[in-house]
Amino acid sequence: MNDWQAPEWLDTLGRCGLEVTGTAAPDGPPVNAAIYAVSGFEVEPVAAILASTPDAAEGLDEAWHRHAAQASLYGEDGEFLILPPVPGGSQVGWVRVEDPVGKNLPSRICAATGSPEFIAVSVDGRHLCAASVEESDYWVVVHEF
Repeated sequence: MNDWQAPEWLDTLGRCGLEVTGTAAPDGPPVNAAIYAVSGFEVEPVAAILASTPDAAEGLDEAWHRHAAQASLYGEDGEFLILPPVPGGSQVGWVRVEDPVGKNLPSRICAATGSPEFIAVSVDGRHLCAASVEESDYWVVVHEF
């Protein structure tokens, strides 16, 4: 009997519709720097969507995908790095994924985890695009390292 189980974060990424193409991606920025780029005191979003509106989730999906494309998040093969959106995901570190669905990623992450929050960076570690929840808004944050 094999009692090996995939880690929870791997299962969560799968439930979000992401395909893991590599783990322990060394080219990502320091995890703490990425977290600070999203949650630091002076962070300004490139988009803020009032969370209480009926179409807030759709607005966040559209804004995140638009800004991710503008920020050159996706590599030539559509891959990017993500911190698993689970408790302890920052200890896992960057995971290389591709998104074959190609739309509604914040909503899919919310369906799997209960929150649309996540941090993604380009495979070269230079371009960040994240979704966060700040008070009564959903934010899209873009940062360049």
